[in-house]
Amino acid sequence: MDFTPSEEQSAAQGLAARIFGDLSTHERLVAAGTGTDAELWKELCAAGLPGAVEDVGLLGLVLLLEEQGRTTAQVPFAATCVYGLLAVAEHGTAEQRERLLPGLRDGTEVATGAFPARGGVHLADGALRGAVPWVPWLRDATQVLVADAERGLWMIRTGDPGVAVVPVETTAPWAAGRLVLDGVRGERLGDGQGAEGAEGAYAAVLATARTAFAGLQAGVCAGSLARAVHHTVTREQFGRPLSTNQGVLLRAADAHMDTEAIRVTVYEAAWRHDEQQACEAQALTAAWWASEAGKRVVHAGQHLHGGTGADLDHPVHRHFLWGRQLDAYLGCGGEVLEELGLLLADGRDGRQEDAS
Repeated sequence: MDFTPSEEQSAAQGLAARIFGDLSTHERLVAAGTGTDAELWKELCAAGLPGAVEDVGLLGLVLLLEEQGRTTAQVPFAATCVYGLLAVAEHGTAEQRERLLPGLRDGTEVATGAFPARGGVHLADGALRGAVPWVPWLRDATQVLVADAERGLWMIRTGDPGVAVVPVETTAPWAAGRLVLDGVRGERLGDGQGAEGAEGAYAAVLATARTAFAGLQAGVCAGSLARAVHHTVTREQFGRPLSTNQGVLLRAADAHMDTEAIRVTVYEAAWRHDEQQACEAQALTAAWWASEAGKRVVHAGQHLHGGTGADLDHPVHRHFLWGRQLDAYLGCGGEVLEELGLLLADGRDGRQEDAS
């Protein structure tokens, strides 16, 4: 395995770092409230970053999402790329790719996903009915990738008859909403080759989503840790910097190791995806680290700020909120660990494929 970014991936990451660093400032995030920074989204799309994901692959997307996570930039970048661009590119028909991808590439279309499938949406007489309690970035989305109870994948438009979007607030400010479907005739993603084909496409999209959002968590943790390091180096107590205290050093070191563990497991899952190798087990591993280690890191980041960390308006608190949201999104640590155990017990983790 070689996780070294290609020249194209490095260039895209550098561009993303510059745009997020310049535009996703504390002042702009405060002004955005719980909504999206529309100007930042336009800038990302004008730079061609959503469309670049098809060329740089999932590993390249992870690198871009790390940069978003560092600044907790409030744009539907991960959702559009995972549930829109990559899902359609990898599982759509030729006609669907030709029709749906251009708008997703230039940002005129925003996608999100009602994932994972928890039995809230059912297909009956060719129509979708049911509700999903919350969907990230739903208030911005023009298209939603919906997984029904049988794990079939459907593309619906938020403006279609029978689709209702009810705004909800989540831990992180992700412009979320409750999705209610009442007799919606969605568009089946792909050619619908039976239950086995639908199950495979669903599992692949879920693994991609878990990998991508774990990459976002790696960035959130890195940003939280960077703020904590800056604070403890510059803040003095009893005539010396806080960073000279052994307890502070150990807590920061543990947070650094946890962040690196998230990053390396995400890189492996993304690399295997791009190499068209089995990656479901690796995606679950990355998701477990993102959940368990991620919450440790953002708690440490807030704790190392001392009383300042208790200020809800302080930038580090935003990393805390994002870290806790990502901790449970697509399954918390215990859930993904159970799923990983079942996968290993069934021998569906790709070990036989790798051996061959």
